[in-house]
Amino acid sequence: MERELINQPFKKSPIANLDGKPKIAYFSMEIGINEQIPTYSGGLGVLAGDTIKSCADLNVPLVGVTLLSEKGYFYQKIDENGNQLEMPIRFDVANFLKLLPSTTKIKIDGRNVKLRVWHYQYKGINDYMVPVFFLDSNIKGNDNWDRKITKHLYGGDEKYRLAQEIILGVGGVRILKALGYKTIDKYHMNEGHAALLTLELYNQFKDIEKVREQCVFTTHTPVAAGHDHFDLSFAKPMVGDLLPDSFINEITFENKLNMTKLALFFSHYVNGVAKKHGEISRNLFPGHSIDSITNGVHSSTWVSKPFQRLFDKHIPGWRSDPFILRSAFNINKQEIWESHSEAKRELIDFVNGRYNKGMNYNDFTIGFARRQTEYKRPDLLISDPERLINIAEKVGPIQIIYAGKAHPKDNSGKNSIKHIYDVMKSTNGKVKIAFIHNYNMRIGKIMTAGSDIWLNTPRRPFEASGTSGMKAAHNGVPQFSTLDGWWLEGCIENITGWSIGTEKTVNDSSDDNKDRNDLYHKLETWIMPKFYKDRENWIRTMRSCIAINASFFNTNRMVLQYVLNAYFM
Repeated sequence: MERELINQPFKKSPIANLDGKPKIAYFSMEIGINEQIPTYSGGLGVLAGDTIKSCADLNVPLVGVTLLSEKGYFYQKIDENGNQLEMPIRFDVANFLKLLPSTTKIKIDGRNVKLRVWHYQYKGINDYMVPVFFLDSNIKGNDNWDRKITKHLYGGDEKYRLAQEIILGVGGVRILKALGYKTIDKYHMNEGHAALLTLELYNQFKDIEKVREQCVFTTHTPVAAGHDHFDLSFAKPMVGDLLPDSFINEITFENKLNMTKLALFFSHYVNGVAKKHGEISRNLFPGHSIDSITNGVHSSTWVSKPFQRLFDKHIPGWRSDPFILRSAFNINKQEIWESHSEAKRELIDFVNGRYNKGMNYNDFTIGFARRQTEYKRPDLLISDPERLINIAEKVGPIQIIYAGKAHPKDNSGKNSIKHIYDVMKSTNGKVKIAFIHNYNMRIGKIMTAGSDIWLNTPRRPFEASGTSGMKAAHNGVPQFSTLDGWWLEGCIENITGWSIGTEKTVNDSSDDNKDRNDLYHKLETWIMPKFYKDRENWIRTMRSCIAINASFFNTNRMVLQYVLNAYFM
């Protein structure tokens, strides 16, 4: 039986899981639980939402804790020259969340800050409820600056960021107590943003080992510079008495409070989000035991309607047990192609209806959608437009559909968008290019289902995991990607997709010129000829994506690994 749609407004019902049983509290700065609730910016938040959904499907007693982020990350507009414009998101909180009467207080920079909490319930496939709590500082009586802390996801300066992390970590622990959760067995920190919860627990227990027994930490960042850190001279007055001197050396680096080191110090279980990322993390933080649990996606969320119908017909039970998607090997290839063609028509109609691009249903369509930032090399594919045009003229038409936001302060990411627009104009339709503005979960689902191939071009070793290619695989769309993150595990060359470049050691970075040449070479000689001239084998690759990758790279498998390795060990 198909689950109730999650994008319906909140309906009155009692708070789930307030029954005194052991619980896992899952803390994440962003959670993408519903496409109409804009409390996420990208992969980290969507992963958190998918994790919660699988916990509900598997009856795992978990609660989610996050910030309200009432104005979201930002609404993206792009002008005719490719300049990104950031607008606040208009979101009526009360349409989707219920304000609860429980409140709590914390101190930020010596000031008392009162917090309230909003509630959302996610119903799993067997009607098991997982609640998600959204912390909100916009309360009358708080300082005007404090009232804005939970307005914008990742907005503002360093002070704003640390204040948000105090609310998430310290406020999150306190609000759970105020809500009546007397027993939390494990506190799971999804990235270092929530690390200050460890200091709140230490303040309660005065026992480092007792805190460690309760804390689990997942790191998503493969480079040292990406881990949040704050000068001690600034952090101490902000955090106050919760930051003791007794173990300050263990949680600082170069006289800065390091949120990853804080989480590592207080956690009994730590993991990276892919096998390679676990290895990188152990090199970054020697002396710590760091495991790896490769990310996944929530299967029934990301499988498109045409493939849902196909799976329901041939693989009943796949929603509750996505492992059985391996049976996709038995599905007739023509049925797979028909389902893909329907998903592709939806994507092409969406692009043409919004941007008047004149894209065709039968032309080879490349999808690329993720945060627009320099290390992801969004313009690698179009870095030699003449060569790309030449491939299109020799092998067959090429259509490229881009999407993704650049961080408001990431000028190189914004320049990548401008470059895409420049190339879009210069090709004169010889290669059709579209850029979908304001990328979100809905657009992500349409793109990962409707593209013919999913492109990912990060520089090694900066992709901790990546999940968009997993969503594509659930819809039979092969990935063409740098061998980094999850693709090191998911790529079976010419079977589930294709690699760009060769695998290097953990300390090597990608070579742009070599990767560009390999990308164009494989497009011209392997991938596009197979699409246009060997459709039977192309569909065989599509089927392998589902049977091999979708059956493994899902959050049901991932959550079960957390249960066995981290939660109830």
